[in-house]
Amino acid sequence: MNTPWIVGIPLWLILGWAAFAFFEARAFRHPERQNTLSAFLFSVGQRFPLSIFLVGLLIGLFWGALATHILWHWCPPGSVSVGWLR
Repeated sequence: MNTPWIVGIPLWLILGWAAFAFFEARAFRHPERQNTLSAFLFSVGQRFPLSIFLVGLLIGLFWGALATHILWHWCPPGSVSVGWLR
């Protein structure tokens, strides 16, 4: 029943880290391009300083929504918080 979550979350994390490692390694092999993640974030922040705030806001909203989704008290029918017991 929980197999998609048990398999999917680690797979998602592994693929994300593998993609990050691939692109960073490619950037280090060609330093003349300077297209590492930190160089990209620096150049975007330099041209559009408000982007630092906006990205932080979006990350905060994402984590807040995820925490609400996961940790919100879910009450099945018949639980105490519904108001009646079986």
